[in-house]
Amino acid sequence: MVFSSIVFLLFFLPAFLLTYYLADKKYKNIVILLFSIFFYSWGAPRFIFVILGTTFLDFHLVKWMSATKNQLQRRLMLTLSVSVNIGLLFYFKYSNFFIENVNSVLSVFGDGNIHWTKLVLPIGISFYTFETITYVVDVYRRVHKPLHNFWDYQLYIILFPKLIAGPIIRYHDLADQITDRTQNDTIDNRLTGFYRFVIGLSKKVLIANHMGLQADTIFAMNYGQLDTFTAWIGILAYTFQIYFDFSGYSDMAIGLAKMIGFKFPENFNNPYISQSISEFWRRWHISLGAWMRSYLYIPLGGNRVASKRRLYFNLWFVFLASGLWHGASWSFVIWGAYHGLFLVLERLFLNDVYKRIGKLPSTIITFFVVVIGWVFFRIEHLPDALTYLTRMFSFYFKTGLLPDPEFITFFVIAVFFAFFAWFRKGQIIQDAIYFGDYSNSRHLIVSAATLVLFVFALSSITAFGFNPFIYFRF
Repeated sequence: MVFSSIVFLLFFLPAFLLTYYLADKKYKNIVILLFSIFFYSWGAPRFIFVILGTTFLDFHLVKWMSATKNQLQRRLMLTLSVSVNIGLLFYFKYSNFFIENVNSVLSVFGDGNIHWTKLVLPIGISFYTFETITYVVDVYRRVHKPLHNFWDYQLYIILFPKLIAGPIIRYHDLADQITDRTQNDTIDNRLTGFYRFVIGLSKKVLIANHMGLQADTIFAMNYGQLDTFTAWIGILAYTFQIYFDFSGYSDMAIGLAKMIGFKFPENFNNPYISQSISEFWRRWHISLGAWMRSYLYIPLGGNRVASKRRLYFNLWFVFLASGLWHGASWSFVIWGAYHGLFLVLERLFLNDVYKRIGKLPSTIITFFVVVIGWVFFRIEHLPDALTYLTRMFSFYFKTGLLPDPEFITFFVIAVFFAFFAWFRKGQIIQDAIYFGDYSNSRHLIVSAATLVLFVFALSSITAFGFNPFIYFRF
């Protein structure tokens, strides 16, 4: 079940909100937990038991770890918990990839293949695995005490607004909200949460879906026969699809959480207006970047290393891991290494270049670099990705291949909103909508506009018939 589906919007969400708001305070967490289990079971009934089983093990391991003062025992339990969760992630997500590559090596020497049953990837496993790790690590580091109630821990992991696609929320950022949300559970937050949800829904179904349909059409073609114009239309459509798709879903998650008293961290901040790849990663999938920094980059030594060579290695390695986290494919590894390379180059000399050439050229160059990277992210097989890149720069043009007017209209809208905050006035307007205080009159105006957007979004879902979600595959 996805947030942009009719089942969720017209049946699940109204039933959940009605039950939650009518329930007594002491039963509200139970309501969320039961609906979260149902939400996940709707799309992956077999894998709900994997989550329930691993959370049961983690909860008791961490509880024992917190209670003991023996450092060796604490490290052993930390290692066991992290190993179990990483092991499950590797088994479900990377074993197919590993076996395929082993078979490729064996075929070179003429040996037989390893026979392996193809595994189905549990929905959202990359997201909830990272959250189980942050729980045990935060408790191990004594950043926050463990939860005393198993069902509260279960709720932290399986909370449905963030379960499928994040944001990835570190345990210490959410722990206290699980036990007490009184301060944030207000009428104003319920209303502004609904506004945020509808904005995200609109980004997803009114912009991302139109971009995605064009992108899928072009990426289904024979890459070797594409002309340059078509190749660029395809990757630009995907560039805006993945942004409005994922950021829209994050907006919906943040809005849903706000409607029930939770405060989730922001996950996107206008990444395409960035003036460097370093800035892009401070604005794109912010929660993943925060996780990688806290639980991988800093343990590797972070910036506090003896040599610049080690610093550059740390940066590159973290982004290599980030690429692999996104998917079991060499294209994802190349995509991560590609971004890591530019982070190192910026430390070496590119940042000085950006300062000299100014804001607009830096933004254009950074956007161009990001777009090239999306080719590897979108195309699973590396030779196909290289072929597509070749067609983008072949400077071969056919006549009469123009997109339809509907796509052009939505493409212009996508460009407008993707770069809206590049201008100071645009940033002010966005901040006022997302974070500003609302008077009664302002609530009335925004409520009316939100309801109109909601109706348009519902109409688009039913009429358009194209409603995928990119990050379902991660």
